[in-house]
Amino acid sequence: MPETPVVADVEQLTLIGQPQPVRVPAQLWRSWLSEPTIVARFEAKRYRRSGNLCTPWLAGVSSTGHGSFRAASLPGASRRGTVPAHLFAYQLEYGVIPRLGWSGADDAVLCHQCDFAGCVNPHHMRLGTNAVNRTEYHLRRRNLASPLADVRGPAGRTRAIAAAVRAGLANGDGPDSIELRIRRAESAGLPLTLW
Repeated sequence: MPETPVVADVEQLTLIGQPQPVRVPAQLWRSWLSEPTIVARFEAKRYRRSGNLCTPWLAGVSSTGHGSFRAASLPGASRRGTVPAHLFAYQLEYGVIPRLGWSGADDAVLCHQCDFAGCVNPHHMRLGTNAVNRTEYHLRRRNLASPLADVRGPAGRTRAIAAAVRAGLANGDGPDSIELRIRRAESAGLPLTLW
């Protein structure tokens, strides 16, 4: 039987430890956002709907329901090279936000106004503080029609909607049929009510 390779303690800790946020310099963001091949890969992973509706992310999803996009390699031994898809979309539309969330206190963070974590429509986002974002979350999560009330959780909701869109695209469905699939996926997670 082949021997199992020995993993150094330092490597093992980086594999099982919590990943730390990586501070991506504005210059690196600009290089990603101006690279046509990176932008084309990003565009292929989101489904644009007509009007100003949510734009679902169709690729990898974090445990918080936000899309994960591999822009390029990031610094650090334990990083996979992914950035939040909604942050990439926002900066692609409005430009680079320097030092976003670096101090952890009152720096700007990106807030979803639509409350759907899997949305990458930059018009559904705004800059705010972490305190404002948390306050709005706690106020709106009790609304039973809100995406925040989805019984599957934010990641489950994002994955269900992405699966509905991918199934429609694979089936060759038109936009109206895909829209119906999205509506069904959204309503499947609503909590049951007695009235």
